[in-house]
Amino acid sequence: MRLTDLRLISRHVSFVTLMYGGRFGLQLGPALPCFSCPYVGGCAGNCYLMGLQGYIGLGAKFAGLWSPEALRAAGWLAVFLALCLTLGKAWCGWVCPFGLLSDWLTFLRRKLGLRALQLSPRTLRGLGSVKYLLLAWLLIGPVLIRLGLLHPDFYLPFCQICPGKSLLPLFAGETRYLALDLTNPVTAGLSGALIVISAFMVAGMFWRERFFCLFCPMLAILHLLKPFYALKLLKNPSVCRGCAACRRVCPMEIEAVFLEKSPRRVQVQPAECLGCGDCLAHCASGGGLEFRFLGRRLIASSGRQARGEGLIP
Repeated sequence: MRLTDLRLISRHVSFVTLMYGGRFGLQLGPALPCFSCPYVGGCAGNCYLMGLQGYIGLGAKFAGLWSPEALRAAGWLAVFLALCLTLGKAWCGWVCPFGLLSDWLTFLRRKLGLRALQLSPRTLRGLGSVKYLLLAWLLIGPVLIRLGLLHPDFYLPFCQICPGKSLLPLFAGETRYLALDLTNPVTAGLSGALIVISAFMVAGMFWRERFFCLFCPMLAILHLLKPFYALKLLKNPSVCRGCAACRRVCPMEIEAVFLEKSPRRVQVQPAECLGCGDCLAHCASGGGLEFRFLGRRLIASSGRQARGEGLIP
């Protein structure tokens, strides 16, 4: 089975499992490194970003370092970090339900015969920096609320504007998060912003593959942990044929894998990398790219798929 086919199966199985598994008693906890949204009724596990914001906001209420609340927060943080370090960015490319929604929109655009939106490398870098600003916002926002410097309705500041909150519940028949909440001006503003952002992201994900991933703070966290991954994507530049197939098939239009010319085998997962492995699957060089887990080779490029799809002679 081709690597791209295996990833296709993994994404769909993960979507069904995470979105609906809770209805059948499956509970994976609130520490998943992907957008399995807790606003979806019956989901099997929750994105850790909600828990992280909540723990920061409630930190002042913990009765001490060894209180049950503090130990629970530390325990879920440990689970989250363990999951991040085990699969790394493969959570984005192989598991994330919101990522699959983006892939469906890309599939629809291609079926309609429409060309993707082309963005310059400079524009992509600029948009990619936004995810670090959103990460800072979700970390600082709860602190500002605890200090009384921000309205309490900003609780879970990133979740309030996350398009996953409004779009993923649609697959469970829930539309309430696409309605304007007029409880007070702050809540009305946040719900209005959520609707606008969600519409913008749907349009963006239709016209450009994995558009939301440019802004995803979870991807920012995963990238910061990159040196400690158990699962790593490595390149051996000494056998690279220079065909640029990796650059052409990358859903994030990353050039760094192709441009890497280090004299030795090196990890190649820049900030926007999703760990999807499309570059490896289409690499024309035998052993040019490989996934390694704890230093052991899992799979390496062979060139067969690249030749089969006409990417190389």
